[in-house]
This record gives sequence, structure tokens and C-alpha cells, in this order.
Amino acid sequence: MRYKNLGNTGLLVSEICLGTMTFSGGEGFWKAVGQVDQAGADELIKTSVESGVNFIDTADVYSEGHSERILGQSLKNLNIARKDIVIATKAYGRMGPGKNDVGASRGHLMDAIDGSLRRLQMDYVDLYQIHATDLYTPIEETLRALDTLVRQGKVRYVGCSNWQAWRLMKALGISEHKNLVKYDTLQAYYSIAGRDLEREIVPLLEDQKTGLLVWSPLAGGLLSGKFTRENQKPEGSRRSGFDFPIVDKERTWKILDVLIPMAKERGVSVATLALAWVLAKPFVTSVIIGAKRLDQLNDNLAAAELKLDASEMKKLDEVSALPPEYPGWMIPVQNANRLADVPRF
Repeated sequence: MRYKNLGNTGLLVSEICLGTMTFSGGEGFWKAVGQVDQAGADELIKTSVESGVNFIDTADVYSEGHSERILGQSLKNLNIARKDIVIATKAYGRMGPGKNDVGASRGHLMDAIDGSLRRLQMDYVDLYQIHATDLYTPIEETLRALDTLVRQGKVRYVGCSNWQAWRLMKALGISEHKNLVKYDTLQAYYSIAGRDLEREIVPLLEDQKTGLLVWSPLAGGLLSGKFTRENQKPEGSRRSGFDFPIVDKERTWKILDVLIPMAKERGVSVATLALAWVLAKPFVTSVIIGAKRLDQLNDNLAAAELKLDASEMKKLDEVSALPPEYPGWMIPVQNANRLADVPRF
């Protein structure tokens, strides 16, 4: 297991992060995501930690708070020292019927962190993330609330999730101008089947030294090895009933046409290979994996040991390349006579 700095901080996190969205299950949507009970969670966390994972991600909205409860209890059951695990949680989602039981307002965040800490049985969280774009709350209000939580010692680092490039850059500018805590990470969807992040967000992250935490690196199970051009709705797959995240399926089948034989040649699963490709990207800080069973977890953890050579990366990069989009395709044209090497765009 390799470790990387959490954005431009001195905190080291494992390149694989255990996601806990499968914990508990609850009702409705969450029941379909996963129904891992306390004993199952203990087993998944124990195996992850023994494999070198020191980073665990959850959210208050997962299973309506039960995911946080199970995670906190697991650390107690396994006698894992709090200082040895980096715990990330998120706030924004609806946690009650009230008008203000949702969002990134100061009012909701001050309540939300206390709820998360109570469920987790902790005094602080290492990384507190705004789970979504709040269209109704001023960015500065959210940042001031996060700054207060850091000063209170309830939160140590802050991040956001599913934000546009311009909004994240605006937030970073406000933080610098107003001397407020700044976002150290962005948690976002990224996979070999969904590389949209590379257009605007990745250059921003590299420029600002902001960490990238990847969710759904297997495209909602589409890259798990169960799906093929011939079997597009395998029985028992979550994605067969909940087709998310949005993916260009035709493009994905072409990618799988390369992934499947390459995985067979390497003697690994398609999922392991797809995860290894994401881990090979230098701008990725950590990849969040979710599992319902121990065999799924071990298969995903194996990606940390799989190193792709240059020719394999080239094949996978080429088959999954994004189609040209303006102004991206115009920049190298107008800089051709200024660049000695192949432009990066």
C-alpha cells in the first residue's frame, strides 16, 4: 500500500480508501446499495486495516446515519486507535423533515457535525466534506462555518464533493482573500469509463495542489467484470436496477473489449485492472472502494499491488480517450509553434 499527502497538507492517507455506503442498508435506495451488518463491517474494516488502509469515508446521509454508527462501533469493537485512522464524513443531504435539515448553510452544518460525531462516537473527524453543490447558500457562508468547526477542533481538514471547476476555484479564492479554511480535497466521480474530470477539474486540482478522492472508480459496477456487450443487465447487479452514474455505454463496451483480454493475460479481474488504471494517474490521491463481501474487498485491494506498464497504459488511455471538445482542441493548435514537445491538452 502506498500513501499520499491529502492535498497540500502533511496528512498521509492510503491510496485506497474504504467506503462505507454499503453499511447497514436501511430502507429504499440504501437497502439496494448494501446491507452489511455490524459483524460484516467489522470484518471488512479489519481486513482493510491489515492490508494497510488507514483511510475510511462515510457520510451522514448513508443509510440515514446508520453507516456512521456502524463505522464508529467497528473501530471500538476492533480496538483500533483513533489516531491511526483518517476518518472522512460528509454533510449536505437531508437528515430530517425540517426546512433547514439539509444543505450547506451555517445552521445545518453546525447541527450536522454534532450529529456525525455522536453517531461515530468521536470528538473530531479528520476530513469534513460538503457533499453537494448548494445552489441556495453563499459559498462564503459555508466556508465561514467550516472555519469555525476547524477552530473548535471538531474538524481538522475540509473538502467538497461533486463541485464544478469554477465553483471550487471561486471557493479557493474566497478562502485566500478572507483568510478562511480552504478545501484540501475534491471527492468526485472518475473512472476509465468516465474521464470528464480531465477537461477542467484535473488541471485545476494540479494547479492548486488540491487532492482528488475518487468515488465509483468502477462506474457503478459497470467495470466489475459482470457486464459485457452481450450481457448488459446481469442478474443481481445493483447497476441493473439503478443505472448510475451516467456512462456512455457504447464507449464502455469498447473499453471492456480491451480490458477483458488484458485482465485475462495478467491473471487478474477486470475490476482490479480498472482500479489499477485509476491508481496510476498521478493526480489521484485516493480511490474509494465499496464492498459487500470480503472477496469483493480483497479483489479491489489487489489493485494496489498491480502496476501497469507503459504499453498497457497507452492501450487503455487510447481506447478511453475523451472526444475533442472546445476550447480544449483549440489550445494546442494556437500553441503549436511555441511548444517543443507534444502538448498536454
